[in-house]
Amino acid sequence: MAESSEGLGTVPEHERILQEIESTDTACVGPTLRSVYDDQPNAHKKFMEKLDACIRNHDKEIEKMCNFHHQGFVDAITELLKVRTDAEKLKVQVTDTNRRFQDAGKEVIVHTEDIIRCRIQQRNITTVVEKLQLCLPVLEMYSKLKEQMSAKRYYSALKTMEQLENVYFPWVSQYRFCQLMIENLPKLREDIKEISMSDLKDFLESIRKHSDKIGETAMKQAQHQKTFSVSLQKQNKMKFGKNMYINHDRIPEERNETVLKHSLEEEDENEEEGDEETFENYYRKQRKKQARLVLQPQSNMHETVDGYRRYFTQIVGFFVVEDHILHVTQGLVTRAYTDELWNMALSKIIAVLRAHSSYCTDPDLVLELKNLIVIFADTLQGYGFPVNRLFDLLFEIRDQYNETLLKKWAGVFRDIFEEDNYSPIPIVNEEEYKIVISKFPFQDPDLEKQSFPKKFPMSQSVPHIYIQVKEFIYASLKFSESLHRSSTEIDDMLRKSTNLLLTRTLSSCLLNLIRKPHIGLTELVQIIINTTHLEQACKYLEDFITNITNISQETVHTTRLYGLSTFKDARHAAEGEIYTKLNQKIDEFVQLADYDWTMSEPDGRASGYLMDLINFLRSIFQVFTHLPTNNSDHAAMSGKVAQTACMSACQHLSTSLMQMLLDSELKQISMGAVQQFNLDVIQCELFASSEPVPGFQGDTLQLAFIDLRQLLDLFMVWDWSTYLADYGQPASKYLRVNPNTALTLLEKMKDTSKKNNIFAQFRKNDRDKQKLIETVVKQLRSLVNGMSQHT
Repeated sequence: MAESSEGLGTVPEHERILQEIESTDTACVGPTLRSVYDDQPNAHKKFMEKLDACIRNHDKEIEKMCNFHHQGFVDAITELLKVRTDAEKLKVQVTDTNRRFQDAGKEVIVHTEDIIRCRIQQRNITTVVEKLQLCLPVLEMYSKLKEQMSAKRYYSALKTMEQLENVYFPWVSQYRFCQLMIENLPKLREDIKEISMSDLKDFLESIRKHSDKIGETAMKQAQHQKTFSVSLQKQNKMKFGKNMYINHDRIPEERNETVLKHSLEEEDENEEEGDEETFENYYRKQRKKQARLVLQPQSNMHETVDGYRRYFTQIVGFFVVEDHILHVTQGLVTRAYTDELWNMALSKIIAVLRAHSSYCTDPDLVLELKNLIVIFADTLQGYGFPVNRLFDLLFEIRDQYNETLLKKWAGVFRDIFEEDNYSPIPIVNEEEYKIVISKFPFQDPDLEKQSFPKKFPMSQSVPHIYIQVKEFIYASLKFSESLHRSSTEIDDMLRKSTNLLLTRTLSSCLLNLIRKPHIGLTELVQIIINTTHLEQACKYLEDFITNITNISQETVHTTRLYGLSTFKDARHAAEGEIYTKLNQKIDEFVQLADYDWTMSEPDGRASGYLMDLINFLRSIFQVFTHLPTNNSDHAAMSGKVAQTACMSACQHLSTSLMQMLLDSELKQISMGAVQQFNLDVIQCELFASSEPVPGFQGDTLQLAFIDLRQLLDLFMVWDWSTYLADYGQPASKYLRVNPNTALTLLEKMKDTSKKNNIFAQFRKNDRDKQKLIETVVKQLRSLVNGMSQHT
C-alpha cells in the first residue's frame, strides 16, 4: 500500500522531469537528471521505466509520421532522378563559364595590379611632396641664414636662427639633415657673437669719435627749429605745430636719420642678440666709461665759449645715440637705464657748470654760456630727457651774471665819474639842449624859458649814468630771454637786478667818489645836485622796465626801485664829507697857531692864522651861496648845505680852540696869553655875527662859541664869587662853564703865577691874589669831587 502510494507520487514528478528534458537546453539537463538521483529510493529505476515508455511513445509517433510522408519521399526521389541529367548539363556549362571567366580575368588582374602599383606610387609621391613641402621652408630659411651670414646681416641671421629653432626644426627633426643643421647652429651663433662683439666695439669707438659731431648737428637743428617756431609765433600769434620739440614733444625722427645716418645705420643691427646679457652688460659698461670721459671737462673750459660748446656737443651726441639705440633696438638699453644714466650725468653736469661758471668774470661769456645751456636743455628735452634742474641752475648763473654785470658797470661808473668836470652842463643852442634832453629826462619850465647860453644844473655824468643804467637793464634782460618764464617773473628779475645796481654798485661808486681826496667842496655840492636829479629819474627807469615787460607798476607784487634811499644816502655822505673836509681844513689852520702862552701882554690884534682861517671860510661859504641854480629847490638845497656846513665849521673851530686851551701838554698859561686868546675868539664871534651864510635866525651861529666866551669872561673879569655862588642855577651867568674845565685852566695860570713872581710873597697884593687862586682852586676841586661822587 505504501509502495503504491509512493509510486503514485513519483509518476507526476518523472513526467515533469521528462518535460524539462525535452524542452530544456542540453546544457541544463545535468541538474535535472541529478534531481532523479536525489529523490526517493528506487526512483531511478522507475524513472528509467518511465523514460523507456516515453521513448516507445515517440517512436510510435515517428513511425506514424514516416508512414504518413513516405509517398511524398518516394515522389521526391523520383523528381531528383529526373533532374540529375539537367544538373550534369548545368555543371558542364558552369565549368565552361568559369573557365571562360578565368581566362577573361587574367587581363583584368594584370591591369588591376598596374592600377594598384600606380596608386601606391601616387600615394608615395604625395607623401614625398608633403614631406618636401615641410622641409622646403626649413631649407629656405637655412639658405636665407647662409645668405645673411654672407651679407654680414648678423642681427637678421640671429632672428632666422630663432625661427628655425622654435618653428621649423620641430617639423623635420626626424630627418638627418635637420640634425646636421641643428648641430651647426651653435657654431654659427658663436661666430656671430664674436663678429658682433667686434662690430660692437667698432661701433662704440665710432660713436665715441662722432659724438661731438652728432651733438653739434642736433643742437643746430634744435636752435634752428626754435628760431623757426618763434618766428611763426610772431607772425601767426599762435603756437607752432605738433612736431616742434618744445612743450616736451620729441624732435622729429628725421633728425635721428640725419644725425646718425652714417655712423649708426649698419651697427644698430649687430649689438642686440648673441649672448644678450653679455652684450647688454658690455655695452652698458663701455658706455658708462664713455659717459665719464664725456662728462669730464677740460681744466680751462671756462676761459672761452668754445670750451663750453665742445663740452655740450659731446654730451648731446652721447645721449642722442642712447635715445636712438633705445628706439631701434630691443633690450640693449631700456628707458630705466637711460633715465638712470641721464640723472647721473645731469648731477655731474650741474656740478661742473656750477664750478667752472664761478670762474667767469666776463658777463658776455656768462651770457653765451647761458645761451648754450638753453640750447643744450631744449635739445635734450626734445629727446625726452628731463631738464628742469638745468633751468634751476640757470637761476644760479643768473645771479652770477648779475654779479659780473655789477662789476663791469662799477668800472663804467668809475670811468664816468673820472671824466666828469663836476660843473653844470653848458648849452649854447637849441640843438645841444635837445641832445641832453634826449639822453636824460629833465623837465624844468624855468630853464626852458631862459635864453641861450644857459646851463643844466647837473653835470655831464648824470645823463651818462642814466644811459648806462638803461644799458644795464638791457643786458640783464638778455639773460632772462628763453628761460620759459612769465613776464611777471622777468619784470621782477629786472627790477631786483636794477635795485642791486643802484643800491650797491652805484651807491658804492658814489661813496668812493665822495671820499676821494681830490674831490673838493664845490665838487661835493655838485654831486649832491647830481644825486637829486638821478633820484628824480628813477620813476622814468620804472616806466622803462614797464614798457619792456608790459607789467603795470600798479601790480601788487611789483618791486619798486630803491633809488630814493640810494641817492639820499649818497647826499648825506656828500654832506658829511663837506663837513669833514671843512673841519680838516680848519684843523690845518689851527695847527699853524703859535701862541706865546707866557706873554705878559697881548699883541693887541688877532692872530694871523685865525684871520686867514676866517677869510677862507668866508670865501668857501660865498661859493656855496652863489652856486648856479635854476630853481628854488636847488637854491634851498644849496642854502641848507651851506648853513649846516657853516654851523659845523663854527662848532668845530670852537671845539678846537677849547682843546688848545685844555691841552695836557700845555702846562702854563699867563693872563696875557688869555687876553690874546680872547682877541681871537672875538674875531670868531664877529665872523659868526656877520651872517656868512644867509638864513640863520638871531644869534644862532654865535652860540657855537658860547662855551669859550663864558669861560674867557670868567677869567677876564675874575668873577669867581659869582660863578661859585650861581653854579648849577638856570640863570647863571656862567652856565656853560664846566668846573673841571675852569679848574684845569686855573691850575695852569696858578703855576705860571708862581714861576713868574718869585718875590710875590714880599708884595701884599700878589700874596692876596695867590691866596685867592688857591682858595678858588680848592673850591673848584671840591665841586668837581662832589660831582664825581654824585655821578
